[in-house]
Amino acid sequence: MPGVRYDAAMSRSRSATTHTQDTYERLRADLLACRLRPGARLTISDLCGQLGANLSAVREALSRLTSEGLVVAEPQRGFRVAPISADELRDLTAVRADIEGMCLERAIAAGDVGWESQLVAAFHRLSRTPEREPADPQRMNEAWSAAHSAFHEALVSACGSPWLLRLRAILYAQSERYRRLSVPLAEVARDLNREHQAIMEAALARDAGQARALMARHVELTTRVLLEQSWPVEEKRASGRRASRPAKEAVASAA
Repeated sequence: MPGVRYDAAMSRSRSATTHTQDTYERLRADLLACRLRPGARLTISDLCGQLGANLSAVREALSRLTSEGLVVAEPQRGFRVAPISADELRDLTAVRADIEGMCLERAIAAGDVGWESQLVAAFHRLSRTPEREPADPQRMNEAWSAAHSAFHEALVSACGSPWLLRLRAILYAQSERYRRLSVPLAEVARDLNREHQAIMEAALARDAGQARALMARHVELTTRVLLEQSWPVEEKRASGRRASRPAKEAVASAA
């Protein structure tokens, strides 16, 4: 019957869409958590096996992630995880501080009691969630990362500009990738709860100038910590890898 065939086709279409979305979300999560390292080659056949996804779903996911700047498409060579650099991190931080500030100012101007309630609830959840994995203090707590993202989204949720919020989401994701790449920074004395609380209180007091200044300081401090504490380690590792190649080649030649 025509109706039965139509319903079956619609069901297959919905199933394919759900499968593609799931593949995209899982691959994106792996990129943001740096389970796929910057610069690493992404082989579609390998990703199909790892994600249990079909070729079409993986290609669509890679296309979307390329548009977000998390993946780089190389002509005739396929896909790679987007690389990182200290210069890009500095530029990313400056632009993110500006966009976060613009979104925050608009949200403060337009936010109602519902926005205030959402913000307070998001901060409460974040402040009650440990940043480090309780069973392994060297690892980031995934629950904290989710609460952290939700708090920053709550701050700007009343912005009212879809384009600004879209840009902000892209910049936040890129910043998150850099933060996840850092080595454990337990030696850095920093009260993140207090920083978040100060931003929230300024927003609730409708002090847009103070809230924007605190947000910029919050974002810039994260970058400064990464550059001063983490980047030298990453550069030494890279130098070590480069230095080891000639040595291996010399051994091979001697053999």
